[in-house]
Amino acid sequence: AEFVASEIASGNFPTQDAVIDYALRMMRREREEAIVGIKAGLADVAAGRTQPLDEAFDQLRREFGLSEDA
Repeated sequence: AEFVASEIASGNFPTQDAVIDYALRMMRREREEAIVGIKAGLADVAAGRTQPLDEAFDQLRREFGLSEDA
């Protein structure tokens, strides 16, 4: 409730309904994007486009400059 009130007070939204409508649209979009990503991942697995987990973590550590302990 505080966040909604602050969004209205700051002028970002005219009403409580507008804040809620926007939030619900964003939630729906995020859910739809997650579903698309999951389906793409499952298609990759089905097509054999995978790599061992330790290799994936090594690649991420190199990409982000993390030590082996991270």
